[in-house]
Amino acid sequence: MADTVTLSIDDQSVTVPAGSTLLEASRSLNIPIPTICYHEHCTANALCRLCVVEVKGWRLLAPACVAQASEGMQVYTRSPKVERSRRTILEMLASTVDLSEAPEIQEHMREAQADPQRFPETKRRSPPLRDDNPMYLRDYAQCVLCWRCVQVCAEDAQYTYAINFSGRGFDTQISTFFDQPLPQTTCVFCGQCVGVCPTGALKPKREWLLEQGLPLEQIMQATRPAHRKSRG
Repeated sequence: MADTVTLSIDDQSVTVPAGSTLLEASRSLNIPIPTICYHEHCTANALCRLCVVEVKGWRLLAPACVAQASEGMQVYTRSPKVERSRRTILEMLASTVDLSEAPEIQEHMREAQADPQRFPETKRRSPPLRDDNPMYLRDYAQCVLCWRCVQVCAEDAQYTYAINFSGRGFDTQISTFFDQPLPQTTCVFCGQCVGVCPTGALKPKREWLLEQGLPLEQIMQATRPAHRKSRG
């Protein structure tokens, strides 16, 4: 088996190690491909489909984060079909999710010339704010279900398995087992889920309280672990 493969991306030839993804091959040419669910320290699962590219001879668009480069491939990252798909995905996200604290996604929308008002009759996702611990808040009205937080809580980093998907279809969301408060789960409050969240759906509680204009002493009291509060 060959150690490398040679293909063309946007009419530029590139040779990459065998097993490389189309996303990796494109980045080696400094050809940007937008992503949401992809994170370099997480397992790629091709959930958001924003990274799709067109491969000559393929019937369907290929998710670049998982599709492997092969010898002689002809790949197009900005074809009309690709751009229409990305634009529609972003418009659908904007119609249902609060993206006000997702700067990278907002930039993708500007680049794709996506219209956030294209689907005005769409039902918005508006689950209640989850405030059940002193460390961070969960605002799933801002969640795009990228799965990054679930991955770092599981095999990609922490091996804690405190959170996962729950529900189906439109009602799918990130939750704990049996919807228990985080302090009653296996969560160790390492903060890795907060670190990989791209939208502000997970936010440090102190940061959120500062944004609400609370005085520092009140913030420190509200975010003090329960065992320390009991000691006064």
